[in-house]
Amino acid sequence: MSATGARFPTLRLRRLRSSPAIRDLVRETWLRPEMFVLPLFVVPGEGVKDEIPSMPGQFRWSVDRIAEPAAEALELGLKSLILFGVPEAKDARGSDADIDDGIVQRALRVLAEQVPDILRITDVCLCEYTDHGHCGLIRDEDVDNDPTLVRLAQEALSHVRAGAQVIAPSDMMDGRVAAIRMALDDSGHASIPILSYAAKYCSGYYGPFRDAADSAPSFGDRTTYQMDPANGREALREVDEDIAEGADMIMVKPALAYLDVVREVRRSWDGPLFAYNVSGEYAMVKAAAERGWIDERRVAMENLLSIARAGADGILTYHALDAARWLKDG
Repeated sequence: MSATGARFPTLRLRRLRSSPAIRDLVRETWLRPEMFVLPLFVVPGEGVKDEIPSMPGQFRWSVDRIAEPAAEALELGLKSLILFGVPEAKDARGSDADIDDGIVQRALRVLAEQVPDILRITDVCLCEYTDHGHCGLIRDEDVDNDPTLVRLAQEALSHVRAGAQVIAPSDMMDGRVAAIRMALDDSGHASIPILSYAAKYCSGYYGPFRDAADSAPSFGDRTTYQMDPANGREALREVDEDIAEGADMIMVKPALAYLDVVREVRRSWDGPLFAYNVSGEYAMVKAAAERGWIDERRVAMENLLSIARAGADGILTYHALDAARWLKDG
Protein backbone atom coordinates (compact mmCIF):
# COMPACT_ATOMS: atom_id res chain seq x y z
CA MET A 1 0.00 0.00 0.00
CA SER A 2 1.09 3.58 -0.66
CA ALA A 3 0.58 6.43 1.79
CA THR A 4 -2.73 7.18 0.08
CA GLY A 5 -3.88 3.58 0.30
CA ALA A 6 -3.52 2.91 -3.43
CA ARG A 7 -2.05 -0.40 -4.50
CA PHE A 8 0.94 -0.55 -6.81
CA PRO A 9 3.12 -3.34 -8.24
CA THR A 10 6.01 -4.46 -6.06
CA LEU A 11 7.93 -5.68 -9.08
CA ARG A 12 8.50 -2.91 -11.61
CA LEU A 13 10.59 -4.19 -14.50
CA ARG A 14 10.58 -0.72 -16.00
CA ARG A 15 13.09 0.28 -13.31
CA LEU A 16 15.70 -1.61 -15.32
CA ARG A 17 14.84 0.36 -18.48
CA SER A 18 14.88 3.82 -16.96
CA SER A 19 18.23 5.02 -18.32
CA PRO A 20 20.80 4.03 -20.96
CA ALA A 21 23.32 3.15 -18.27
CA ILE A 22 20.92 0.80 -16.48
CA ARG A 23 19.79 -0.79 -19.73
CA ASP A 24 23.42 -1.45 -20.67
CA LEU A 25 24.14 -2.82 -17.20
CA VAL A 26 21.46 -5.51 -17.43
CA ARG A 27 21.61 -6.21 -21.17
CA GLU A 28 21.69 -9.94 -21.89
CA THR A 29 22.93 -10.00 -25.51
CA TRP A 30 25.68 -7.95 -27.09
CA LEU A 31 26.92 -7.75 -30.64
CA ARG A 32 30.60 -7.28 -31.46
CA PRO A 33 32.25 -6.83 -34.87
CA GLU A 34 34.38 -9.92 -34.36
CA MET A 35 31.19 -12.03 -34.25
CA PHE A 36 30.50 -11.26 -37.92
CA VAL A 37 31.86 -13.20 -40.88
CA LEU A 38 31.90 -11.25 -44.15
CA PRO A 39 30.84 -13.19 -47.28
CA LEU A 40 32.74 -12.18 -50.44
CA PHE A 41 32.24 -13.18 -54.07
CA VAL A 42 35.32 -13.39 -56.29
CA VAL A 43 34.98 -13.39 -60.09
CA PRO A 44 37.17 -13.44 -63.22
CA GLY A 45 38.57 -10.28 -64.75
CA GLU A 46 40.59 -7.29 -63.62
CA GLY A 47 39.48 -4.16 -61.81
CA VAL A 48 36.02 -5.60 -61.20
CA LYS A 49 33.72 -4.24 -58.50
CA ASP A 50 30.30 -5.24 -59.79
CA GLU A 51 27.24 -4.51 -57.64
CA ILE A 52 24.83 -7.43 -57.32
CA PRO A 53 21.39 -6.15 -58.44
CA SER A 54 19.40 -8.30 -56.03
CA MET A 55 21.76 -7.48 -53.13
CA PRO A 56 22.24 -3.68 -53.07
CA GLY A 57 25.52 -2.72 -51.45
CA GLN A 58 27.11 -6.11 -52.15
CA PHE A 59 29.66 -6.66 -54.91
CA ARG A 60 31.45 -9.24 -56.98
CA TRP A 61 35.20 -8.56 -56.82
CA SER A 62 38.00 -9.60 -59.13
CA VAL A 63 41.07 -11.21 -57.60
CA ASP A 64 43.15 -8.05 -57.92
CA ARG A 65 40.61 -6.11 -55.81
CA ILE A 66 39.51 -8.75 -53.30
CA ALA A 67 41.84 -7.32 -50.64
CA GLU A 68 39.89 -4.03 -50.59
CA PRO A 69 36.77 -5.23 -48.72
CA ALA A 70 38.93 -7.52 -46.58
CA ALA A 71 41.09 -4.60 -45.45
CA GLU A 72 37.99 -2.52 -44.74
CA ALA A 73 36.53 -5.34 -42.68
CA LEU A 74 39.70 -5.66 -40.63
CA GLU A 75 39.76 -1.90 -40.02
CA LEU A 76 36.17 -2.08 -38.70
CA GLY A 77 37.02 -4.87 -36.27
CA LEU A 78 35.91 -7.92 -38.23
CA LYS A 79 38.28 -10.86 -37.94
CA SER A 80 37.07 -13.26 -40.65
CA LEU A 81 35.61 -13.62 -44.13
CA ILE A 82 34.25 -16.45 -46.26
CA LEU A 83 34.99 -16.73 -49.97
CA PHE A 84 32.66 -17.87 -52.76
CA GLY A 85 34.09 -18.25 -56.25
CA VAL A 86 32.58 -17.81 -59.70
CA PRO A 87 34.98 -19.60 -62.07
CA GLU A 88 35.99 -18.82 -65.63
CA ALA A 89 34.46 -22.07 -66.89
CA LYS A 90 31.89 -24.57 -65.65
CA ASP A 91 31.34 -28.22 -66.52
CA ALA A 92 29.46 -31.25 -65.23
CA ARG A 93 32.07 -32.23 -62.63
CA GLY A 94 33.03 -28.75 -61.45
CA SER A 95 36.59 -29.13 -62.72
CA ASP A 96 37.68 -25.62 -61.73
CA ALA A 97 36.81 -26.20 -58.07
CA ASP A 98 40.15 -27.79 -57.19
CA ILE A 99 42.69 -26.45 -59.70
CA ASP A 100 45.73 -24.66 -58.34
CA ASP A 101 45.01 -21.47 -60.30
CA GLY A 102 41.26 -21.49 -59.63
CA ILE A 103 39.44 -18.30 -58.77
CA VAL A 104 39.25 -18.95 -55.01
CA GLN A 105 42.78 -20.29 -54.87
CA ARG A 106 44.17 -17.12 -56.47
CA ALA A 107 42.09 -14.94 -54.17
CA LEU A 108 43.39 -16.81 -51.12
CA ARG A 109 46.99 -16.13 -52.10
CA VAL A 110 46.27 -12.42 -52.58
CA LEU A 111 44.52 -12.19 -49.21
CA ALA A 112 47.31 -14.08 -47.45
CA GLU A 113 49.83 -11.63 -48.85
CA GLN A 114 47.92 -8.34 -48.58
CA VAL A 115 45.59 -8.83 -45.59
CA PRO A 116 47.23 -11.65 -43.62
CA ASP A 117 45.51 -10.82 -40.33
CA ILE A 118 41.98 -11.64 -41.48
CA LEU A 119 40.85 -15.25 -41.12
CA ARG A 120 40.27 -16.92 -44.49
CA ILE A 121 37.31 -19.31 -44.59
CA THR A 122 36.25 -20.97 -47.84
CA ASP A 123 32.91 -22.40 -48.87
CA VAL A 124 33.39 -25.94 -50.16
CA CYS A 125 30.68 -26.97 -52.60
CA LEU A 126 30.40 -27.67 -56.31
CA CYS A 127 27.29 -25.64 -57.16
CA GLU A 128 29.31 -22.57 -58.19
CA TYR A 129 31.48 -24.70 -60.49
CA THR A 130 29.04 -27.07 -62.22
CA ASP A 131 27.19 -26.17 -65.39
CA HIS A 132 24.03 -27.79 -63.98
CA GLY A 133 24.17 -25.77 -60.75
CA HIS A 134 23.82 -28.70 -58.37
CA CYS A 135 26.12 -29.33 -55.42
CA GLY A 136 27.71 -32.53 -56.69
CA LEU A 137 28.11 -35.01 -59.52
CA ILE A 138 24.91 -36.00 -61.29
CA ARG A 139 23.59 -39.49 -61.99
CA ASP A 140 20.03 -40.07 -63.19
CA GLU A 141 19.20 -36.39 -62.63
CA ASP A 142 20.13 -36.48 -58.95
CA VAL A 143 23.33 -35.80 -57.05
CA ASP A 144 25.38 -38.96 -56.60
CA ASN A 145 26.50 -38.76 -52.98
CA ASP A 146 29.64 -40.86 -52.64
CA PRO A 147 31.52 -39.84 -55.83
CA THR A 148 30.77 -36.23 -54.84
CA LEU A 149 32.63 -36.76 -51.56
CA VAL A 150 35.85 -37.34 -53.51
CA ARG A 151 35.44 -34.07 -55.38
CA LEU A 152 34.65 -32.14 -52.20
CA ALA A 153 37.75 -33.50 -50.48
CA GLN A 154 39.86 -32.51 -53.49
CA GLU A 155 38.38 -29.02 -53.44
CA ALA A 156 39.02 -28.62 -49.70
CA LEU A 157 42.64 -29.71 -50.09
CA SER A 158 43.23 -27.27 -52.93
CA HIS A 159 41.87 -24.44 -50.79
CA VAL A 160 44.11 -25.30 -47.87
CA ARG A 161 47.17 -25.52 -50.12
CA ALA A 162 46.32 -22.02 -51.38
CA GLY A 163 45.96 -20.55 -47.91
CA ALA A 164 42.49 -21.34 -46.52
CA GLN A 165 42.49 -21.46 -42.72
CA VAL A 166 38.98 -22.88 -42.18
CA ILE A 167 37.04 -25.19 -44.49
CA ALA A 168 33.25 -24.81 -44.62
CA PRO A 169 31.44 -27.56 -46.57
CA SER A 170 27.93 -26.47 -47.58
CA ASP A 171 26.87 -29.26 -49.96
CA MET A 172 24.80 -31.39 -47.52
CA MET A 173 26.17 -34.71 -48.78
CA ASP A 174 26.10 -37.50 -46.23
CA GLY A 175 29.60 -38.22 -44.94
CA ARG A 176 31.30 -35.15 -46.39
CA VAL A 177 32.77 -33.98 -43.07
CA ALA A 178 34.44 -37.36 -42.55
CA ALA A 179 35.74 -37.41 -46.13
CA ILE A 180 37.21 -33.92 -45.84
CA ARG A 181 38.62 -34.58 -42.37
CA MET A 182 40.36 -37.71 -43.55
CA ALA A 183 41.77 -35.97 -46.62
CA LEU A 184 43.09 -33.06 -44.57
CA ASP A 185 44.62 -35.28 -41.89
CA ASP A 186 46.24 -37.63 -44.39
CA SER A 187 47.79 -34.66 -46.20
CA GLY A 188 49.36 -33.13 -43.09
CA HIS A 189 46.62 -30.55 -42.42
CA ALA A 190 45.20 -31.94 -39.20
CA SER A 191 45.20 -28.45 -37.66
CA ILE A 192 42.70 -27.03 -40.19
CA PRO A 193 39.22 -26.78 -38.60
CA ILE A 194 35.96 -27.61 -40.34
CA LEU A 195 32.95 -25.31 -40.05
CA SER A 196 30.11 -27.53 -41.21
CA TYR A 197 26.87 -26.27 -42.69
CA ALA A 198 25.28 -29.02 -40.62
CA ALA A 199 21.64 -27.90 -40.80
CA LYS A 200 21.19 -26.32 -44.22
CA TYR A 201 17.60 -26.05 -45.36
CA CYS A 202 16.18 -26.13 -48.89
CA SER A 203 15.11 -22.52 -48.61
CA GLY A 204 13.57 -19.87 -50.81
CA TYR A 205 15.82 -17.30 -49.15
CA TYR A 206 18.83 -18.19 -51.33
CA GLY A 207 17.67 -16.50 -54.53
CA PRO A 208 19.95 -13.43 -54.48
CA PHE A 209 22.98 -15.60 -53.65
CA ARG A 210 22.29 -17.74 -56.69
CA ASP A 211 22.22 -14.58 -58.79
CA ALA A 212 25.56 -13.52 -57.33
CA ALA A 213 27.25 -16.91 -57.77
CA ASP A 214 25.43 -17.90 -60.97
CA SER A 215 24.56 -21.18 -59.25
CA ALA A 216 20.82 -21.73 -59.75
CA PRO A 217 20.07 -25.37 -60.71
CA SER A 218 19.43 -25.82 -64.42
CA PHE A 219 16.91 -28.57 -63.64
CA GLY A 220 14.97 -29.68 -60.60
CA ASP A 221 15.82 -28.34 -57.16
CA ARG A 222 17.87 -29.32 -54.12
CA THR A 223 15.17 -31.02 -52.08
CA THR A 224 16.87 -34.44 -52.23
CA TYR A 225 19.89 -33.23 -50.28
CA GLN A 226 19.07 -29.99 -48.47
CA MET A 227 16.77 -30.20 -45.46
CA ASP A 228 12.98 -29.92 -45.49
CA PRO A 229 11.93 -26.60 -43.86
CA ALA A 230 9.21 -28.52 -41.99
CA ASN A 231 11.76 -30.54 -39.98
CA GLY A 232 13.40 -29.43 -36.75
CA ARG A 233 14.40 -32.61 -34.94
CA GLU A 234 16.17 -33.83 -38.06
CA ALA A 235 18.57 -30.90 -37.72
CA LEU A 236 19.83 -32.33 -34.44
CA ARG A 237 20.54 -35.64 -36.16
CA GLU A 238 22.49 -33.82 -38.87
CA VAL A 239 24.46 -31.90 -36.26
CA ASP A 240 25.23 -35.03 -34.23
CA GLU A 241 26.43 -36.83 -37.35
CA ASP A 242 28.75 -34.00 -38.41
CA ILE A 243 30.21 -33.71 -34.92
CA ALA A 244 30.85 -37.46 -34.88
CA GLU A 245 32.60 -37.14 -38.25
CA GLY A 246 34.97 -34.45 -36.96
CA ALA A 247 33.30 -31.05 -37.42
CA ASP A 248 34.85 -28.41 -35.16
CA MET A 249 32.15 -25.78 -35.66
CA ILE A 250 28.49 -26.04 -36.63
CA MET A 251 26.27 -23.79 -38.75
CA VAL A 252 22.53 -23.38 -39.22
CA LYS A 253 21.36 -21.85 -42.52
CA PRO A 254 19.24 -19.76 -43.00
CA ALA A 255 19.04 -17.92 -39.70
CA LEU A 256 15.88 -15.87 -39.20
CA ALA A 257 13.26 -18.43 -40.21
CA TYR A 258 15.17 -21.09 -38.24
CA LEU A 259 15.89 -19.40 -34.91
CA ASP A 260 14.13 -22.30 -33.19
CA VAL A 261 16.70 -24.62 -34.78
CA VAL A 262 19.56 -22.38 -33.68
CA ARG A 263 18.24 -22.52 -30.11
CA GLU A 264 17.78 -26.30 -30.14
CA VAL A 265 21.27 -26.84 -31.54
CA ARG A 266 22.64 -24.49 -28.87
CA ARG A 267 21.02 -26.62 -26.16
CA SER A 268 22.57 -29.80 -27.52
CA TRP A 269 26.01 -28.52 -28.61
CA ASP A 270 28.49 -26.67 -26.40
CA GLY A 271 30.94 -25.93 -29.19
CA PRO A 272 31.11 -22.97 -31.57
CA LEU A 273 27.77 -22.35 -33.27
CA PHE A 274 27.21 -20.11 -36.30
CA ALA A 275 24.14 -19.01 -38.21
CA TYR A 276 23.96 -17.63 -41.75
CA ASN A 277 21.89 -14.46 -42.18
CA VAL A 278 21.40 -15.27 -45.85
CA SER A 279 21.01 -13.24 -49.02
CA GLY A 280 17.22 -13.23 -49.12
CA GLU A 281 17.03 -12.04 -45.53
CA TYR A 282 19.43 -9.24 -46.38
CA ALA A 283 17.64 -8.33 -49.62
CA MET A 284 14.25 -8.04 -47.92
CA VAL A 285 15.61 -5.53 -45.41
CA LYS A 286 17.33 -3.53 -48.16
CA ALA A 287 14.23 -3.48 -50.38
CA ALA A 288 11.92 -2.34 -47.57
CA ALA A 289 14.41 0.28 -46.42
CA GLU A 290 14.81 1.68 -49.93
CA ARG A 291 11.04 2.21 -50.03
CA GLY A 292 11.10 3.97 -46.69
CA TRP A 293 9.00 1.29 -45.02
CA ILE A 294 11.54 0.43 -42.31
CA ASP A 295 14.67 1.83 -40.67
CA GLU A 296 17.43 -0.37 -42.13
CA ARG A 297 19.88 0.12 -39.29
CA ARG A 298 17.32 -0.59 -36.59
CA VAL A 299 15.84 -3.65 -38.29
CA ALA A 300 19.17 -5.13 -39.37
CA MET A 301 20.61 -4.83 -35.88
CA GLU A 302 17.42 -6.28 -34.39
CA ASN A 303 17.75 -9.25 -36.74
CA LEU A 304 21.37 -9.80 -35.76
CA LEU A 305 20.53 -9.51 -32.07
CA SER A 306 17.82 -12.14 -32.47
CA ILE A 307 20.32 -14.55 -34.01
CA ALA A 308 22.79 -14.00 -31.18
CA ARG A 309 20.01 -14.22 -28.57
CA ALA A 310 18.97 -17.60 -30.01
CA GLY A 311 22.47 -18.86 -29.23
CA ALA A 312 24.76 -18.21 -32.19
CA ASP A 313 28.37 -17.38 -31.33
CA GLY A 314 29.05 -16.05 -34.84
CA ILE A 315 26.95 -14.74 -37.70
CA LEU A 316 27.68 -14.84 -41.41
CA THR A 317 25.92 -11.74 -42.73
CA TYR A 318 25.93 -9.38 -45.69
CA HIS A 319 25.24 -6.61 -43.20
CA ALA A 320 28.63 -7.27 -41.59
CA LEU A 321 30.40 -4.07 -42.67
CA ASP A 322 27.38 -1.86 -42.00
CA ALA A 323 26.76 -3.48 -38.62
CA ALA A 324 30.39 -2.98 -37.62
CA ARG A 325 30.13 0.71 -38.60
CA TRP A 326 26.92 1.12 -36.65
CA LEU A 327 28.47 -0.47 -33.57
CA LYS A 328 31.51 1.77 -33.94
CA ASP A 329 29.23 4.82 -34.17
CA GLY A 330 27.41 3.77 -31.02
